[in-house]
Amino acid sequence: MRIRFALIAAACACNAAIAQPFPSKPLRIVCPFPPSGSVDVAARALSSPLTKAFGQSVVVDNRPGAGTVIGTELVARAPADGHTILIAGFTFIANATLRTKLPYDSMRDFVGVARIGTDPYIISVHPSLPVRTARDLVALARASPGQLTYGTNGPGSAQHVTGEMLKQMAKIDMIHVPYQGGAPSAMAVMGGHTTILISTIATVTPHLNSSKLRAIAVTSQTRSDLVKDVPTMAESGFPEFELTGKLGVFARSATPKEIVNRLGAEIVRALQIPEVRESLFKQGIAAAPLGPAEYDAMIRAEIPKIQKIVREAGIKLE
Repeated sequence: MRIRFALIAAACACNAAIAQPFPSKPLRIVCPFPPSGSVDVAARALSSPLTKAFGQSVVVDNRPGAGTVIGTELVARAPADGHTILIAGFTFIANATLRTKLPYDSMRDFVGVARIGTDPYIISVHPSLPVRTARDLVALARASPGQLTYGTNGPGSAQHVTGEMLKQMAKIDMIHVPYQGGAPSAMAVMGGHTTILISTIATVTPHLNSSKLRAIAVTSQTRSDLVKDVPTMAESGFPEFELTGKLGVFARSATPKEIVNRLGAEIVRALQIPEVRESLFKQGIAAAPLGPAEYDAMIRAEIPKIQKIVREAGIKLE
């Protein structure tokens, strides 16, 4: 009889634990980038409304290093209870295609919770280059194969993949010149060391305004509110060309679906707040909320797309 009562008590305790409301403790948004960058700013913009929504503190934990692998692995090894989540963008996708020895499986170990926004890339040139449109640029590249160079903020970056995507779609030959960040790559083009720049919009906006660079096209399907007069690659004769940073939140794939849905709903709700949207806009990120199902499906479709470009270009990070 005592054993029976003990089993009943244990079952009740287990059910109580399972029924414990979410969240039951403070939440942690792991940012695999240093403080003050655009991803960090986005995470902090969300932390305040999420704190109010959940009634628990939501803290941003910066864990940069190893091309975001350190922070991502931390989340992959955290309990699958929704209290530790990851904020990430293109690098999450790129690592799944560029690195063969990840300590986690991007597709198997994670699930998309919500898209925060999109970050289009922009193609610009030194004003002395005789091109004003993407068509002009492609024509010049075809006329002088292997002579044009394009600068990016590093090998395997979103900007590098964008350049290789352009080469493959337009069937042109350009030389990639990687730099240690967006600012150095922009300075190189303005100084005449490279001819083309592929970067984030935030990197080049001051230089466009001062006419030190000429914008050619953005890589999103629709024009960016940050540079409304710059056409898209689709408008420029490449209707299939689309590559943007898809900043969002991820959780462990074993996280209960109801918790993922709750997290996704609150993040989407927070992105309706004008102050949050403005914080993102200042970082060159257009708020574009999507819930768990849509965002997860988008990421799972994006990985093989990037993988194909990477494979054909022969890009390797290790």
